[in-house]
Amino acid sequence: MRHDLNRILEWVANGEEVAITKHRRTVARMMPADVHKPDARPMPDIGGRLQKVFGRKVISDKAVRSVLDESRGDY
Repeated sequence: MRHDLNRILEWVANGEEVAITKHRRTVARMMPADVHKPDARPMPDIGGRLQKVFGRKVISDKAVRSVLDESRGDY
């Protein structure tokens, strides 16, 4: 294997599994890596979900600011 690594890697790239032995005992195996990509997940529609849950309710910036000011004092 020391001198023929490129040839062995070519075998593995072609789909073969290679056993690496030491004193006639298998100590490792080389096999092709999975090349398929995981399925891409679509991004969730956060805006649609919020509208479904809360409808068209709009919180004013003054109300949000007052809630944030109150919560900052608790920590």
